[in-house]
Amino acid sequence: EYRGLVKHTGGCHCGAVRFEVWASADLHVFNCNCSICTKKQNRHFIVPASRFKLLKGADNLTTYTFNTHHAQHTFCKTCGVQSFYTPRSNPDGYGIAPHCLDDGTVQTIVTEDINGKEWEKAVKEHKTIRDMSKP
Repeated sequence: EYRGLVKHTGGCHCGAVRFEVWASADLHVFNCNCSICTKKQNRHFIVPASRFKLLKGADNLTTYTFNTHHAQHTFCKTCGVQSFYTPRSNPDGYGIAPHCLDDGTVQTIVTEDINGKEWEKAVKEHKTIRDMSKP
């Protein structure tokens, strides 16, 4: 259990993939305009790997990579939903899709646009994004 954090649970559409994640009830969500995030409408918040636990469905996940192949875009083989992934900015953490969380634990969501079309520049200029996966 993590002081000041809430245990959120969630998963994909068909229920084959389920997870839990410890994060604030008030989420800071990134809205990235890079090519894949735009196509998938991938809005996400970032947590350290230590605060994420896959409960079921490891065998039902598949991964897509492109460009630098650092981001690991995992999704359910059955329904195609990406409920979490490993972002390029934080390879030691997870990007969690807030819309894949179960109801009842999120109080507020603040969305921050990030210019993923100029990824290197945006991440370099961002003051905190690389530290979001630190415990």
